[in-house]
Amino acid sequence: MAFYYDEPAHTFSEYLLVPGYSSEKCIPANVDLRTPLVKYKKGEEPAITMNIPMVSAIMQAVSGEKLAVALSKEGGVSFIYGSQSVEDEAAMVARVKGYRAGFVSSDSNIRPDSTLADILALKERTGHSTVAVTSDGTANGKLEGIVTSRDYRPSRMSMDAKVRDFMTPIDKMVYAPKDTTLQQANDIIWEKKLNTLPIVDDDGRMLYMVFRKDYATHKEYPLELLDSKKRHIVGAGINTRDYAERVPALIDAGVDVLCIDSSEGYSAWQKITLDWIREHYGDSVKVGAGNVVDAEGFRFLAEAGADFIKVGIGGGSICITREQKGIGRGQATALIDVCKARDEYFEETGVYIPVCSDGGIVYDYHMTLALAMGADFMMLGRYFARFDESPTNKVNINGTYMKEYWGEGSSRARNWQRYDMGGAAKLSFEEGVDSYVPYAGSLKDNVNLTLAKVRSTMCNCGALNIRELQEKAKLTLVSATSLVEGGAHDVMLKENSNSNYPK
Repeated sequence: MAFYYDEPAHTFSEYLLVPGYSSEKCIPANVDLRTPLVKYKKGEEPAITMNIPMVSAIMQAVSGEKLAVALSKEGGVSFIYGSQSVEDEAAMVARVKGYRAGFVSSDSNIRPDSTLADILALKERTGHSTVAVTSDGTANGKLEGIVTSRDYRPSRMSMDAKVRDFMTPIDKMVYAPKDTTLQQANDIIWEKKLNTLPIVDDDGRMLYMVFRKDYATHKEYPLELLDSKKRHIVGAGINTRDYAERVPALIDAGVDVLCIDSSEGYSAWQKITLDWIREHYGDSVKVGAGNVVDAEGFRFLAEAGADFIKVGIGGGSICITREQKGIGRGQATALIDVCKARDEYFEETGVYIPVCSDGGIVYDYHMTLALAMGADFMMLGRYFARFDESPTNKVNINGTYMKEYWGEGSSRARNWQRYDMGGAAKLSFEEGVDSYVPYAGSLKDNVNLTLAKVRSTMCNCGALNIRELQEKAKLTLVSATSLVEGGAHDVMLKENSNSNYPK
């Protein structure tokens, strides 16, 4: 007969942390959030250690090159989405590895034959008032001019006015050649009293923008995660079908770590993929696997050679796998079970395999719960999709700014490889939805706020690092009535001042 678990599966919201003793050293400024990304042997250091326990999900709506750079600056790692061509994904990785601090690829570009209406629509979509005018309207087209808010007055100009007629043309602009250093660029900006300095190649094609406003921020990233060559660390997603072509291309592009992107990892396909990577690259290529929800799944992937293992099936905000297939497990219970297996494996073998909690994070405090339950880091989708740096459009829905967000199992993503079960190369039915999430601003501001909460809670538990939190944490299940008690109740709120809204 079928096996039945004795206890129901629980979610993060069903738990609370019970405070522990806090010494005088337990202040947020002393909390160290460094955590291993890949496996290591007892007594050794992991090949990659993150400075914060956050990675971005392998999703079209989340992990593009802009977010990869922004998250690396804060100390985490982004996994470039794999549901695109091998060439496009490798090019994204290469651009992240080739990123020059302070040199920004322009994401507000327009053609000279566009109109004022197009300029206003672009400004509405990106929020940027500085627009590069290039021959083909791309970030790397031949630079022909620039438009700022000082170049036009919508109230006195026709919406049909051509950009070429009111832009500042290139012969009246200050720009710099491709070999300009950041210090030289900033000197030019200050000497010429500029807000923006375009950097162009020998053929006059746009390469980067250097902004005056960014000058002070270059020193604001003490946790920046860089490789030995001072390049941003970046990951990339792969699948169990075209790995023989995709993996070599990503390695050539400079990727630091890979992850098999699959809704369910306890399968022969993942072992076959891992075996191929080990056969061709040994242990030099770091690759995570998943997703699993129990000890058996963890042990399978550990023995198959995974460098980290993701936990979670059906708990993502845009995932409908549980509704469609009845497969999954409450995220908290799954995580506790897998982390227990991880610790047992470490005791047996002396090899520590980091666990990534993927899905089920609704509030910021759920991240602290996930860490206390044993996770080494979290993979987040909706959380990062809300920020300026995610690759999706910002749209106005009934007066509220939102960002588009869709699941890899949706028809929009067409990522059938993620749900590959060895059959036809197609998505038989949807396991994800197409949606919106509230726009939240910059990644930096939000990540800093979230981690401030995590550090504060860790201090309440008497812990100054993640391992100490896992050793000292005391967790209690709460009743439905306790959940009501935990929020504002029996009062009339003046306004919605609760900043801990769903992420």
